[in-house]
Amino acid sequence: MVPEGQSFVTSSPLQFIPWMSFSPGLGSPFPWLRELKSEERGLYLIHLLVSCANHVAAGSLENANIGLEQISHLASTDGDTMQRIAAYFNEALAYRMLKAWPGLYKALNSTKISLVSEEIHVQKLFFELCPFLKLAYVITNQAIVEAMEGEKMVHIIDFNCFEPAQWINLFQTFNARPEGPPHLRITGLHEQKEVLDHMARRLTEEAQKWDIPFQFNPVVCKLENLDLESLRVKTGEALAVSSVLQLHSLLVTDDEMHKWKVNSPSMSKTDRSHRVLQMNQRTLGEWLKKEPVHAYSPSSDLASPSPLSPLSLAPAPKMGSFLTALRALSPKLIVITEQESNNSGSTLMERVMEALNFYAALFDCLESTVSRAPLERKKVEKMLFGEEIKNIIACEGVERKERHEKLEKWILRLELAGFGRVPLSYHGMLQAGRLLQTNNYDGYKIKEENGCLVICWQERPLYSISAWRFRPYD
Repeated sequence: MVPEGQSFVTSSPLQFIPWMSFSPGLGSPFPWLRELKSEERGLYLIHLLVSCANHVAAGSLENANIGLEQISHLASTDGDTMQRIAAYFNEALAYRMLKAWPGLYKALNSTKISLVSEEIHVQKLFFELCPFLKLAYVITNQAIVEAMEGEKMVHIIDFNCFEPAQWINLFQTFNARPEGPPHLRITGLHEQKEVLDHMARRLTEEAQKWDIPFQFNPVVCKLENLDLESLRVKTGEALAVSSVLQLHSLLVTDDEMHKWKVNSPSMSKTDRSHRVLQMNQRTLGEWLKKEPVHAYSPSSDLASPSPLSPLSLAPAPKMGSFLTALRALSPKLIVITEQESNNSGSTLMERVMEALNFYAALFDCLESTVSRAPLERKKVEKMLFGEEIKNIIACEGVERKERHEKLEKWILRLELAGFGRVPLSYHGMLQAGRLLQTNNYDGYKIKEENGCLVICWQERPLYSISAWRFRPYD
């Protein structure tokens, strides 16, 4: 018989592992832990992570510290998918614990140097190593071309303007129009002037090459600080907006009231476990589905209503006002690419389980696409995925920027704001499929969902793309 709050697995060597609520005597792993096979070690790491996260959520720092030490013995940024994920989740949980002592946290981070040039570099690496941004650009461009058919003056606003390749491809398509290219103006948004200067040079050169009348309007700021007046939208222009992995930054709100709440009663222990078991990837998800993973919740009766329901929208005043102002510009098209994950939950355990599900698939597809050795892959995992995980797990309130929401919630938000859905065409989907096939991106899929598209690794949706237009009020 297994004690309450513990679990074991059957039909594998793991049945002999003492799944535990941590005790001080288990600070160092048993020697046989080193001999576990990859999938056994992965299951054990998940149990350790879930249990440790529950201790962090409950404020049981001594037990959480024991858990962090155990995970550290098995996790590795050079290991298999689960080892690498565990390393970054372990770091994120440690950061959250450290924030309990603000003085200590600030002292340890006071000399940290964050180079924006490195952040830009890692974004470009993500573009090169994974097909997600390439697919988003292809689908976005096709939607713009179709929406702007016959238009003579086109204005495109790019909320994440750092990669010239997207718009260079659009130049070529516009140049091939029977009626000739339109007069094109691109307003690019980025927090670094150097990035926009580079974009201006490259795009101006390419526009001249393709004989396209072109203007570039740089706006140096973050989306959350954008003054829509700086977009300089003119009468007579057909307006299109491209937002790639940016709009969720406007979901940030001051939710400090939830900071110390732990687990939602609407999500049972089994439900939390099931979220991990839904990971459908080749090297991680297949064996995750084999065995139950019990997430022990020490204080599940303390929580607030869960925002994980499709019809439950977390308050986001900044998002509401932004969408209202954007609608006032009467855009002919808005194309939005976002992470297909509900990482905006108010409780820590909701976010841990959802993030574990989402990033397991991301790490897994990177494992399949790129070998473990390249430094470029490590940079993407640490500086992009790792930092996002840290923000989701360790931060609260206005510091928590990575508040991803699934397509069903974006649909609800945009419809409530007065936008109408524009079905993405089959031609765009064909172009995306051709890109995957040409570049031998095995395991990736494009699926249609309610007129929108989702990009999947195996069967697991990772990114959604939806198109919208200004809808006059009745």
